[in-house]
Amino acid sequence: MAVRMSGSAEAVPLETDFNAPYGKPVQVSGLIVRLLTRNPSPFTFKGTSVTIVGHDQVAVIDPGPDDPEHLECLRDALRGKPVSHILVTHTHRDHSPAARALKQWTGAPTYGFGPHGSEGSVVVEEGADRDFVPDVQLRDGDRIEGESYSFECVHTPGHTSNHLCYALQQEQALFTGDHVMGWSTTVVAPPDGDMGAYMRSLEKLLSRDDRVYWPTHGGPIQEPKAFVSALLRHRRARETQIMQVMRDGAAEIPQIVQRVYAGIDPRLKRAAALNVLAHLIKLAQEGRAAAEGEGLSARYRATS
Repeated sequence: MAVRMSGSAEAVPLETDFNAPYGKPVQVSGLIVRLLTRNPSPFTFKGTSVTIVGHDQVAVIDPGPDDPEHLECLRDALRGKPVSHILVTHTHRDHSPAARALKQWTGAPTYGFGPHGSEGSVVVEEGADRDFVPDVQLRDGDRIEGESYSFECVHTPGHTSNHLCYALQQEQALFTGDHVMGWSTTVVAPPDGDMGAYMRSLEKLLSRDDRVYWPTHGGPIQEPKAFVSALLRHRRARETQIMQVMRDGAAEIPQIVQRVYAGIDPRLKRAAALNVLAHLIKLAQEGRAAAEGEGLSARYRATS
């Protein structure tokens, strides 16, 4: 789940020139086929891109929503291809619910870090999929082997606590789910979303040598390290903005959003508020801010 939001923090070089046919498999590399779901929104961009990896036997990454039209297209795309692994990056309803039907058709086990992490997590748009529980629970560094592919699991908490990326060894490609996307910055929505963890997970990717990122929404990211570095600069600049507006007297999250997200689409104000809340929680944990109350209704002040 992501959202493209404006504001005066340091700009990220976003790429929104992405076109693909709905419901039709598209071969994008020697091992990778993508299938675009017809679920566009301000939070999913053009829709969820299901990834099919392999030749004769395949793995499916982020099977997508539980939508009849999408399920029919997914079934057609997989016809004649045995599925050995169903991999889920995280438990949001635009990513994981179709895993149940796919498992019923194919008998393939599901894989993921675990079920959704926080009871009562805030619903932004697609919301949490609390029904998904993987057959095989994965951890950072685990490896998955198929006939023509092998993956390394990279735990990247922040967007959700159970977010995993999958590194395809044969192509030095990283499937980044919603952790890094080329079209948008990522919503970090407490309580399950954690801005400190998110930024540490971005820093973790800088130590890797992936050649290309394939997010679940939008097109590929061809210069991963430069893009991740820009995301980190953007988040740090946003923190600086938030600290400054608190020093100038803004104490409530709606006031802060109005100052740091000037001109934002009204439909995205709640997502912006959740991102601000995530930054404020991080600042409070670091001793740079203090809160009176909890959540979106709390009042905040700078302490440094």
